[in-house]
Amino acid sequence: MRVLTGLLCSLALAANVAHAQANCADATDQAAMTACADRAYKKSDGELNRTYQAVTARLHEARPLADKLVNAQRAWIAYRDAECNFSSANAEGGSVYPMVVSTCLDDLTKARTETLKGYLSCEEGDLACPVPAK
Repeated sequence: MRVLTGLLCSLALAANVAHAQANCADATDQAAMTACADRAYKKSDGELNRTYQAVTARLHEARPLADKLVNAQRAWIAYRDAECNFSSANAEGGSVYPMVVSTCLDDLTKARTETLKGYLSCEEGDLACPVPAK
């Protein structure tokens, strides 16, 4: 079982490294790949923040919903950080660690952004969507 767990973690690490390399084809060393992964994450985080602001703007007249969004976002940030801490554990202490963490943060941030964008597409009367239609 430990061998299988180690193998799965190694494959996940390799996938993260491959993901960063694909987005940073010109990076030739670890420092460049790490910097590229960090830039990608910061770009995704900026998009997340813009999308979050758009959602909160739509909730300006619905204070209880806005408060729930703040709570959900805080919980998501805690989840994101814990998940990336866990998924990068095998790289901890190595030179690849910051890149693996940034890649994880980037992936989860992009997914959260898509979730929030979905809230901006709610149709009138959709009770499963908490953000009012335009």
